[in-house]
Amino acid sequence: MRWIIRSVIALVLLAIVLVGSVFLIPAEKVAGIAVAKFNALTGRELVISGAVRPTIWPQLGVTTGPISISNAEWSDEGPMVQAEGLSISLDLAALIAGDVKITGVEAINPKIVLERSKTGAENWVFGGGAAGGTVSPATPGVGQPFTLDKASVSGGALVFADHAAGVRYEMSGIEATAAIPDYTGAATVDMAAVMNGQSFRLTGEVGAFQDFLDGKLVDSDLKLVAGAAEVGFKGSAGLGPEAKGTLSADLGDLAAISALAGMAAPKLPEGLGASDVRVAGAVTLTTAGSLHLRSGSVVLDGNTLAVDADLTTAGERAKLSAKVTAGALDLAGVSGGQGGGESGGVQAAGWPTDKIDVSALSGLDAVVALTADSVDLGMVKFGPSQIVLTNERSRLVTELRKVSAYEGVISGQFVVNGRKGLSVGGDLSFAGMALQPLLADFGGYQRLVGTGDMRVKFLGSGASVDAIMRSLSGSGSLALSNGEILGLDIAGMLRTLDTSYVGEGQKTIFDSLGGSFTMVDGVLHNEDLVLKSPYITARGVGDIGLGARNLEYRIKATALADDTGAGGLTAPLLIKGSWANPKFSLDLQAIADEKLAEQKAALEAQAESKRAELEAEARAKLESELGVVQQDGESLEDAAKRRMNEAVDAEAQKALQKLLGGGN
Repeated sequence: MRWIIRSVIALVLLAIVLVGSVFLIPAEKVAGIAVAKFNALTGRELVISGAVRPTIWPQLGVTTGPISISNAEWSDEGPMVQAEGLSISLDLAALIAGDVKITGVEAINPKIVLERSKTGAENWVFGGGAAGGTVSPATPGVGQPFTLDKASVSGGALVFADHAAGVRYEMSGIEATAAIPDYTGAATVDMAAVMNGQSFRLTGEVGAFQDFLDGKLVDSDLKLVAGAAEVGFKGSAGLGPEAKGTLSADLGDLAAISALAGMAAPKLPEGLGASDVRVAGAVTLTTAGSLHLRSGSVVLDGNTLAVDADLTTAGERAKLSAKVTAGALDLAGVSGGQGGGESGGVQAAGWPTDKIDVSALSGLDAVVALTADSVDLGMVKFGPSQIVLTNERSRLVTELRKVSAYEGVISGQFVVNGRKGLSVGGDLSFAGMALQPLLADFGGYQRLVGTGDMRVKFLGSGASVDAIMRSLSGSGSLALSNGEILGLDIAGMLRTLDTSYVGEGQKTIFDSLGGSFTMVDGVLHNEDLVLKSPYITARGVGDIGLGARNLEYRIKATALADDTGAGGLTAPLLIKGSWANPKFSLDLQAIADEKLAEQKAALEAQAESKRAELEAEARAKLESELGVVQQDGESLEDAAKRRMNEAVDAEAQKALQKLLGGGN
């Protein structure tokens, strides 16, 4: 960058010296000498079209027609510099005294092309060696002190193309002014332009112009305005580029800032910068392209964060490392609103169907350690929390290291994967949780009161909360103690066989409640629910539609008659319908099935009794008539066969003895 400024300064000074010759030499000849000298110094071709007109009054100077400066040999972008006209004026009295005081430089509709080749060569470096030409720091005029009352550009355009990195930036409509009243003092610039379709204005001041050209850090005050966004910096800066100072940025208009960066504006959820993004703190920009924030304050909508962060740009993707401390964080917008659905609570017709946009995860990789007094995620609410968020190629893993919530502790991890569509998953453990407030926040369900442990492992995919809930798969378990089921008196139903024991004021008190479950396609299935209380014991089996927000669940309850639990009344209950309006009834199908099972058992018992009776009669007859005595573990058939074999053996023995003369 320093070569650009020094080389341009050398060319301007050369033109100024030649302007002093207009009194003795015709202007066209002066222009020819200037062009020849420029070409020799830079190795580039300067073309001045049209007339070159000197001016004497009120300012000494020169104006030209269209000009162009050729580009590097490897470029195919056309001229490096071209303009419809150039005007330079200077202070005659200062020039006579031996000082260079430029009072004005004006370029009309200039276009400047800056390029870096695939091999790293830069088209703005010229003079000496392979770049061509002879200009160097030792060339007369290069580095000579000068002043500039005003330089202006109107209708300008700038192209920067880095062919090695594959990036290209273009600015148009440049209207700019600059002033260097003291070569060793402050210099100012005021520029308005359009880049990537977004207009912006940049104003700045450097405290020591000569030191700035020499690559040193100097006092700087910069301000960028784009749309409703505004960024200010005050501290020290250099051409590196590098800077160190205080940053103040209002980035609420992210669309404007993103456009300047050549990126699509991220659609951030409420609570993470949807309408308000402000950053303040001490920043450091290094020549390696890393950015560091210390003692930072970040405001995202209504959330205020204390931040220390490091952003590096080396490698395939930018990476952010940050330590964040916050008070009460409201991130309900991250989950699409309250867990109860669009209308809130279990009365809602369904889950939110608005598309969840996680494109912001593709912006950069990140590791963020968050400590907060509380975190409201809409579906759930946390107390004091220590959380680590790791985003790698659009996959965000939230690790809950120490999270207090609902009078208990949550641990595990939650994953949002935006690499191919959107999927969410997790493996979470809830210890000592108060279930009623948890379910109230998650689904507006407040009927289950109890404290205990829960474990859930899940995976879902889809573009909305509704789609995710309908796709959930996984498993889990629940174990509660000393609780209540509000709005349902199971013992009363058993006593009266009346299902009207439902509603406000009704409840079932239990000592323990537990079971396990699986989830497939958004349906939770349970087969081993067990509830124990001083008055009843109950077992449950059924399905709960997490996506459809409905349920069909059967409870077989037994009212205890004595301390052993024997002799009580048993009745099956059916709970069916939507979460908002479940229906309670006696499970007639279960009753019929139970009666059928009892009758079948009675018939089987009768058949077994008759079979035993017949076997006894057959045994007695065989014993009395044939002398067959059934032995332990022996069937009648086997006993008969054994007796026949014994008889045959006995007859055979007699026949043999008779044959041998041993018998009568």
